[in-house]
Amino acid sequence: MTRRRYRIEHVSSYRYKELAQSSLMLLRLRPRDDGSQRVLKFSLDIDPFAATTQFEDPFGNRCHLFNVHRLHRSTVVHSRVQVESAGDPELPERLGADAWDELAGSVDPVESWQFLQPSQYVRFSSMLKEFTADKGIRRGDDPLVSLLQTCSTLHRVFQYEPGSTAVDSPMDHILETGQGVCQDYTHVMLAIARSWGIPSRYVSGYIHREGAAGEQSLEGASHAWGEFFLPDLGWVGIDPTNDTVADHRFIAVAVGRDYADACPTRGTVLGGGESTLDVKVTVASSDETAPDWSPHREWPNLRTVAPTPREYSHRFDQ
Repeated sequence: MTRRRYRIEHVSSYRYKELAQSSLMLLRLRPRDDGSQRVLKFSLDIDPFAATTQFEDPFGNRCHLFNVHRLHRSTVVHSRVQVESAGDPELPERLGADAWDELAGSVDPVESWQFLQPSQYVRFSSMLKEFTADKGIRRGDDPLVSLLQTCSTLHRVFQYEPGSTAVDSPMDHILETGQGVCQDYTHVMLAIARSWGIPSRYVSGYIHREGAAGEQSLEGASHAWGEFFLPDLGWVGIDPTNDTVADHRFIAVAVGRDYADACPTRGTVLGGGESTLDVKVTVASSDETAPDWSPHREWPNLRTVAPTPREYSHRFDQ
């Protein structure tokens, strides 16, 4: 199996209209080390400078936590990584005749419970039931074939529209409007698969765009897709946004029940007034030249402001 190397730069720049007195941020930016990929180098720069605490969350994601305890008008997080990714997955056209029974017998009801039940952004609703009936989405006689057909259907019936949803938009929003981004497509597919008894988890990461058929995720943005546990295959990545299985183009960073467990950045700021977020992502193969980004920070005239705690997090159409 041919392995490929990629260089990834991810810059998140939070700008505050007023001076912030302090900020706290949780990062999930270091790609996973598993059988399908290997992290060769990873670095993290934070401006204003802050020491980070590293830990592993309950889903096995490598996390960094930091505090900024002084007046600042911006927070810039800049990660750089070199990762080696495996080749395309070797999947059969279909599983065996007893695949559903094998799946039920291989799933531990305790270990898999969190990937089978509704979660914050993955819900079993009457609107989902009506949607699947209207679009002809059903559990067929083979789990893998059913998932791939559902992936293609969602890709066809939904319209990829950056800015049409927010990070906290309920899943019913895309079911009603038909518009969303990768996290919305993924939440719907997870809900359908879980309703069939397939353990399903959310993946955040990156995709190296190569102009393949079906690609519609944004250049310069992070990405999200789903992984589904199948007998004899383990976790299989499937991406309804681009109508494809997760192949050599995909670099996984974090997994969880849904967006809330795997978003790249999440934090709270004290003060600062209105804020804006600018995200720049470059994924370059080893034979490409990545741009040299030098995040610019303006130094304000310091003054005291009234503190107002607010939460903020990363969007996947940025």
